[in-house]
Amino acid sequence: MDRLVDFASSVPDFRRTGKGNHRHRLRDIIMLMVLGRASGFVGRADIIAFGKHNIKRFRKMGMLKNGVPSEATLCRVDNGINDCAMADRMQEFVEVFHAQLRSRSWREIICVDGKAERGTVLANGRNPDIVSAYSFNTGITLATEACQEKSNEIKAVPQLIDKLDIAGKIVTADAMAMQKDIIDRIRGKGADFLIELKANQPSLRYGVEDRLKEYKPLYSYTEGPELGHGRIETRTYNIYDGLEIIADKEKWGGNMTIIEYEAETVRKTTAKHTREKRLYVSSLPADTPFLGSIVRHHWSIESMHWGLDVNLLQDKVKRKSAKAARNLDTIQRMVYSIFSIWKGLRKKRSDKRKGVAELMRHVSMSFTRLMRFLYQK
Repeated sequence: MDRLVDFASSVPDFRRTGKGNHRHRLRDIIMLMVLGRASGFVGRADIIAFGKHNIKRFRKMGMLKNGVPSEATLCRVDNGINDCAMADRMQEFVEVFHAQLRSRSWREIICVDGKAERGTVLANGRNPDIVSAYSFNTGITLATEACQEKSNEIKAVPQLIDKLDIAGKIVTADAMAMQKDIIDRIRGKGADFLIELKANQPSLRYGVEDRLKEYKPLYSYTEGPELGHGRIETRTYNIYDGLEIIADKEKWGGNMTIIEYEAETVRKTTAKHTREKRLYVSSLPADTPFLGSIVRHHWSIESMHWGLDVNLLQDKVKRKSAKAARNLDTIQRMVYSIFSIWKGLRKKRSDKRKGVAELMRHVSMSFTRLMRFLYQK
């Protein structure tokens, strides 16, 4: 809780603090938005109602001495806060807990992926995109970078990587990140990568597909069958030495490993069979154990994005500007990380297994429960 207050206090105030009549401190407004959304209140009107219902408790904490801000004030704050500065303050907040929670005995996996803010439509008809780095080991979003209005993830990912200390870690990403500049930056910072290979690199993709037929895998193993989400899935991983297969290997700067992933799925209710094949490229040695697990761990960031939409209703919240959309995203990722930090700090296995939805239901029952949750160590 103390570090959360420090985060809210560190966000630069966009208002002319030396002039005018400011009824509310920016710190108090940010805390209201964070605590309200942690309790399941989504829209501005809901957050105001949350503040009014708990105004006495806020005042005992030294906040909202002049009452709850209006909806217009919340709107001005969403559009006025420097979104880049606020995202940087979030990064500083989570770094303290990230260093505390990550295990030294396992190589950390940093998942990189973009998410469209579907509640906001820009003048060009597109949704603003935000690329984030997510720590699989701790469940924390480490940093974010917004794609410029006329740009895409290819330019945002290098800027995101520059913000991170990834030495000795494994960076996973989807096919958009399979770019020479991105690969060089990851290698240059002393990290390894595992990236999906698709048709955005046509010569590499189709060249690998054709040459795989001529080689036998160095390693091959199968996982499953496993029952989950109403389907029975069997996964097979074939591992190849990429230096023998990739024609322009000098372009990608060093050792390469090819992972061929094949999944056979049987839908339990309809007995429908489906097959899926994917290719991944990695700088990890071919004999690295659990390469298949690293492939699956990347999907954790997609699960987190799903949680933002389902638990915090991110895509249903309307915002008129890209700045307001990113500020909303930062607040919601803060909330999501708070729940992950709480689970990481707990020693009971039952606490670690609790989901975000369950924890939100628990803290939303009363302001007292919310404060106890935030002050637990």
